[in-house]
Amino acid sequence: MKPDTAGEILDTMQELIQARGFNAISYQDIADRVGIRKASIHYHFPTKFALGAAVIGRYRARLLEALAAAEAGGSHRAVLAAYLEPFAAFVEGGDKVCLCGALAGEFAALPKPMQEQITQFFTEQQAWLEQLLERGRAAGELRFAGSPRSMARLCFSALQGALLVRRAQGDGQQIRDVIGTIRALLLG
Repeated sequence: MKPDTAGEILDTMQELIQARGFNAISYQDIADRVGIRKASIHYHFPTKFALGAAVIGRYRARLLEALAAAEAGGSHRAVLAAYLEPFAAFVEGGDKVCLCGALAGEFAALPKPMQEQITQFFTEQQAWLEQLLERGRAAGELRFAGSPRSMARLCFSALQGALLVRRAQGDGQQIRDVIGTIRALLLG
């Protein structure tokens, strides 16, 4: 067995969810890509739902770590730029969308533990963005009308929506336009 088989399984599952959705993936799809037998996947993740929950947990943790690192290194404007960067990267990412954005489309068909993690992801992301906007406005670096909460919801929803529309239309300009508008709204 490979040294980090579990990591490769998680990587592959994440990539497949972001490109296809959860319900369109089988253990055979993962086994074929990783070059292992399905039994090896079951060894690490007894069920597809356990694997899905592990992928979401890792995704959430990695994103929160990246946001904390961005906050440690710069102005509120720089942190906003770091926040927008992964969305811009999706322009070149083929059919990929945000992991939890992809799963939200299948929300009703997922088990409660996965639903809870997806809900928590959206809550965490919007709360983080709200705090950034509040601190950035207080520091005079970000300017916008209305409450930080409303602006955070607008920005987050526009970014997530732009990813889905880009997927359906194949038009990366969708994301670029939304990011440009967010910058114009906040950096004035």
